[in-house]
Amino acid sequence: MTSLAAAHIRIARPTKDMDAAIRFWVQGFGMTLEGRKPSETGTLEELAFIGWPGGNWHLELVLDREITPAPSEEDLLVLYLEGPVEDQLLESIENAGGRRVSARNPYWDEHGVTIADPDGYLVVLSTRSWS
Repeated sequence: MTSLAAAHIRIARPTKDMDAAIRFWVQGFGMTLEGRKPSETGTLEELAFIGWPGGNWHLELVLDREITPAPSEEDLLVLYLEGPVEDQLLESIENAGGRRVSARNPYWDEHGVTIADPDGYLVVLSTRSWS
């Protein structure tokens, strides 16, 4: 059995605009669209899977008529970059629909940049390392 500490992670998030969400992650962050398909049941309209080849996690984007994205200021996806956030990356993310925002917790402003995605979910590009 795989150790839970080594398990891969899927993060599922609802979106109100699948094309905008895919553009944000693929064009902004350089992730890969691993799959996109219409649903065949219920209110779920479409699914998309986005990640990095060989990565330990990926995103599942969900478009559902009955679910509205409801992010809070503490719904954070933190990416630990172990160094400065490159201007080119920020420009790419902003050109793909992201916008810089101030974090609710000033720790994240001191140690990175917080970006809101097209649905309002927050991604922190942290200059810190994960240890």
